[in-house]
Amino acid sequence: MAEIGKNSVGIVQTQTIRLVEPEQPLELDCGKSLAPIDAAYETYGQLNAAGDNAILICHALSGNAHVAGYNSADDKKPGWWDVMVGPGKGIDTNKYFVICSNFLGGCSGTTGPSSINPETGKPYGLDFPIITIADMVRVQKLLLDKLEIKQLLAVIGGSIGGMQVLQWAIEYPDFVKAALPIATTSHLGAQSIAFDTVGRNAILADANFAGGQYEDKRGPDRGLAIARMIGHITYLSEQGMREKFGRKLRSAEQYSYDFNSEFAVETYLDYQGQTFVERFDANSYLYITKAADYFDLQKEYGSLNKAFANVKSRFLVVSFASDWLYAPAQSRAMVEALAANRKDVSYCDIASPYGHDAFLLEPEILGWFICCFLQATYRLQTEQQPCSCYARSMRELSKFEHAHRARVDYELIESLIEPNSTVLDVGCGDGELLANLVRDKNIKGDGIELNQELVLDCVCRRLPIIQQDIEQGLRYYGDKSFDYVILSQTVQTVKNPEKVFTELLRVGKKVIVSFPNFAHWRCRVHLSLRGKAPVTKQLPFGWHNSPNIHFLSMKDFDEFCKELGVKVEEKIPLTKTRLGPVRFAPNLFAEQVIYVTSKETKVHKP
Repeated sequence: MAEIGKNSVGIVQTQTIRLVEPEQPLELDCGKSLAPIDAAYETYGQLNAAGDNAILICHALSGNAHVAGYNSADDKKPGWWDVMVGPGKGIDTNKYFVICSNFLGGCSGTTGPSSINPETGKPYGLDFPIITIADMVRVQKLLLDKLEIKQLLAVIGGSIGGMQVLQWAIEYPDFVKAALPIATTSHLGAQSIAFDTVGRNAILADANFAGGQYEDKRGPDRGLAIARMIGHITYLSEQGMREKFGRKLRSAEQYSYDFNSEFAVETYLDYQGQTFVERFDANSYLYITKAADYFDLQKEYGSLNKAFANVKSRFLVVSFASDWLYAPAQSRAMVEALAANRKDVSYCDIASPYGHDAFLLEPEILGWFICCFLQATYRLQTEQQPCSCYARSMRELSKFEHAHRARVDYELIESLIEPNSTVLDVGCGDGELLANLVRDKNIKGDGIELNQELVLDCVCRRLPIIQQDIEQGLRYYGDKSFDYVILSQTVQTVKNPEKVFTELLRVGKKVIVSFPNFAHWRCRVHLSLRGKAPVTKQLPFGWHNSPNIHFLSMKDFDEFCKELGVKVEEKIPLTKTRLGPVRFAPNLFAEQVIYVTSKETKVHKP
């Protein structure tokens, strides 16, 4: 019997609704039509009076409408994303009205290959028309229309569910406030298609497949189990498999010298295959994987930039570092296309050993990001206070973070920026400066930050934030995309300052740079009298643990700008004790300095 906790949605019932009647069939992308169409779905929480708190969750290949809670008191396991959906969880059903439906082609209540074909009175089998991700989304839209949902606060999904999220944002730009595609891609690569192909062939080659008409007979259980084993390998990571299984034997200390499963990883895959057969339909596996293979936004629209040109949703794109099936590079490509279109996009690549399945197995950190992003989006309408996750920004800071935040006075940097400007803050930390500029100067701001926890703080502040090492460049931004680029207390920490600074001058009309002045008299005294690398309040590091890998003074930076042909429009030497600039011997008495720089774009004449 299920043990239902206080954070569970409790006992829920899967409902089925007729969406398409026989006399008005749905036209599919393949050119065929389909009717009737029923959809199975579950809902959690309450739709508010304004109707602006609805969230649609899109499931992956093996999922269904049962995302949270229990269908009966006898259930042994809750819904497939119960760790994320419920009162007080990442997707909080005390705040939001959550909908999840089994998608078209599934085998859990929505019309699919195992449904009855009205023309024959038998299950469709392979007579079911080929479907696409876009077809799935259109059926979901019909469901929401039936439920009288006028707008979605967010669409959320991982893997194939993430493909549906992308399709939603593109096809219904005015309907979706926020899109959260997680561990997904805009198109499958050759390797992923290859794995799908091998899985499908395992099913088709099973002697019991019977041309897809195996209803009331022994079905292609072995083929489906092998397909699941192959798929499940791609969901894991080498690190995760090594740590979980290694070369351990399941129930013996010596090899059996036969072909039975004896390694722990073998018996694990056997179990995954068998349990999958008990709950899933082989024909649905064929159709769903084919739909995933056909999904290709680049081909459909000509490029990712064109695909996202008209989206209006806020985006939070999440990848996982160990996911090799839908690798982080695929998520970054989507982020770069969105950023190139100057859309409201945030991105985080979460460190996890769990591979592609991490979106199901990292409820804490992923839950924080989802919770904060949803609340920040909802706050646009309700003007509520930031979610409780924001208290994380008040955590005990490391020495590096203390120094990173001990920047030149934010008020001074603010004074250098014109109202209603566009600003990119590189190494933006927790986003305090950008948030102040948005509030006080009505700027449109974007942030770049590498530290994952600080990225979360920016998400909580409702700032578009991309987790990235600035040394990777900003190729997705066009020339002079921003009125100002800020590089505060960061230039001395990058490996190639010339490359970084040149790139910032390309994307920004003006670049504001601040850094600690290593020629300050305290540093000189410390080095000359003690004969050791200086350690001060401004530079609280030893030589061995300092993030600072370059030691520059004002004179050094002056020469650096001269060599690059950079115009220094303003130079403000400062001490930590007063806001006004240092007038006398600034290279000796300034602890830190702000430069305002610019460089004209060269115009090449034909």
